[in-house]
Amino acid sequence: MNENTNYFGIDISKDVFDVMGSDGLFHQFSNELTGFKKFIKLMDGNSHCVMESTGVYHLRLAYYLIEHNIKVSVENPLSVKRFIQMKLSKIKTDKSDSKMIYEYAIMNSPSLWTGQTKSQIECSHLLSLSNLYTKEIIVLKNKLHSEEAQGSPVPRVIRSINRSLNFYKKEIETLEMTVLKLVKQEYQDLHSRIKSIPGLGAKASALLIVLTDGFERFDTASELCSFAGLTPIVRESGSSIRSRPRISKMGNRRLRKILFICSFSASKHNKACRELYNRIVAKGKSKKLALVAVCNKLLKQAFAIAKSHLWYDENYRSVLVK
Repeated sequence: MNENTNYFGIDISKDVFDVMGSDGLFHQFSNELTGFKKFIKLMDGNSHCVMESTGVYHLRLAYYLIEHNIKVSVENPLSVKRFIQMKLSKIKTDKSDSKMIYEYAIMNSPSLWTGQTKSQIECSHLLSLSNLYTKEIIVLKNKLHSEEAQGSPVPRVIRSINRSLNFYKKEIETLEMTVLKLVKQEYQDLHSRIKSIPGLGAKASALLIVLTDGFERFDTASELCSFAGLTPIVRESGSSIRSRPRISKMGNRRLRKILFICSFSASKHNKACRELYNRIVAKGKSKKLALVAVCNKLLKQAFAIAKSHLWYDENYRSVLVK
């Protein structure tokens, strides 16, 4: 960390954002252009603003600061939460949150956030809409099941539900094809190399690239696995508490779902994944546990290929995977 760095911890909500700087003073500004202009008056050449990724509420401020040549870091809320838990803080206020983010910045020297390209933003919005349609499909399927379980379903209701299901399925297919097209335009080489991994098809590779910002957001494979929620949690304490290890499921659900679907094919056609799957099953472990391990392996293979700029080689051993 540069000793002259002037960190600002920022806690953002829909309407306001709270700031704590190295001067120890607390500030609150409106989360709009007038508030941005007032806040930037506190900046100097050594300023570095650190905030959590809060859905969409942080984006306007983050891009505004970047446009004005201010260093910005956008951190995973889970990382900040764990830091707060480590500090054993029991106070939960806007002022305390911005202070904790400031202290987190001092301790961790977070990496810079450069924002997304126009294509990346478009892909993110398309995936967000696709996720919304997927939720609608779940609601409609539940309604269809409820109607059929009654024993005397109303034909018009059934037909309407089926029409809606077909509509959303077609829209999701269209959105995913659009994402694939955009990814091929911006990440043609990376997409081709990721797609060379047995088990990862064209669509899965494209979604993987979009959800990880082309793997630029992560320095190690372990960080990427944590982001996907594939890191194991072990609960043991003395002799009284001893539960089975399980994955955290705290990461990106969409990424985890894509990998799990791909794991079925990878466990058969990807040499390393197949050997891993067979080894775990041979020990008497469940097939689901083996597939989760395959998900982890697939993600590490994709990370190694993205960072090394090499193509898939079933006999290659990467030194990047940690």
